[in-house]
Amino acid sequence: MSDTTAVRPAVGWIGTGRMGFAMARRLADAGVDLAVWNRTAAKAAPLADHGATLADSVAQLRDRDVVFTMVSTERDLEHLLLGDDGLLADPRQVPGTVVDCSTISPHASAALRTACDERGTAFLAAPVSGNAKVVEAGRLTVVASGAEDTYHETVPLLRHIGRSVTYAGEGEAARLVKIAHNLMLGIVTQAMAETAVLVEKGGVSRHAYLEFLNDSVMGSTFTRYKTPAFTTLDYTPTFTPALLRKDFDLGLAAGRSLDVPLPLTAATAQLVQACVSSGRDAEDFAVLLDLQAAASGLALTPEDAAVDDGLSGGGPAHEVRPAR
Repeated sequence: MSDTTAVRPAVGWIGTGRMGFAMARRLADAGVDLAVWNRTAAKAAPLADHGATLADSVAQLRDRDVVFTMVSTERDLEHLLLGDDGLLADPRQVPGTVVDCSTISPHASAALRTACDERGTAFLAAPVSGNAKVVEAGRLTVVASGAEDTYHETVPLLRHIGRSVTYAGEGEAARLVKIAHNLMLGIVTQAMAETAVLVEKGGVSRHAYLEFLNDSVMGSTFTRYKTPAFTTLDYTPTFTPALLRKDFDLGLAAGRSLDVPLPLTAATAQLVQACVSSGRDAEDFAVLLDLQAAASGLALTPEDAAVDDGLSGGGPAHEVRPAR
């Protein structure tokens, strides 16, 4: 498979949660020959309206050229690949390549890469940055690692999913990049929560502060698309504290392994844990704002203000590669 080939690869997709569904839909809408499977079949069913085929079992995806996986935990991924009815369970029929977009540890990723290699299946780690709304806006970003020829073969598919695709190198490099990214995600959200509560307790609306922040040099795509939740206190989940806690655990483990002190990460991890311990683990991780307000003796109320999340569409895909 290459950028110039006229042959359409047969593609499989496993996992149609919030993110997986949005990503798979972009492939289907691009005209990719796509078959999808999800443990709860009803979550995958709407993809049929976009041209995807619904698979009744993981086994039905074994003959695919490329199979994408997008699941919550490394245990789920291991079961889906290596379980008795898993994708790689029949040595007589295995897919050409597995592209995993989940956030898992480098150690687990390496073990699954080895298992794929032993069965003649290539493995590309391709975690992503963004939530389902970011995917729909065409603003998702992808970081990939593995054999470079495997990357080149699959990057045309990745470009359908993400606005940009970065090749981080061989092995599990992409896993470490994604873990580091999610540490910053939590730290920045906590910084937004602390400063928003500070100005509100001083008599300034959250909306006014965030408007200024987003238009300043400190603003970012992330601060802008988190602004509606901070303004209206709508914590419909895009990414939960429970999932963020998992990533902080992975990040702190990486820090210990590489002898890198992570003091801000460690402090934020405790605040993320407080969200989970308070029973708010199924809401959006923007609930860090509520915990900060409670610790500051401030009762928050929704603000009635027009806010822009900045997700008004994406530009053409571009590719980022490391300096040689």
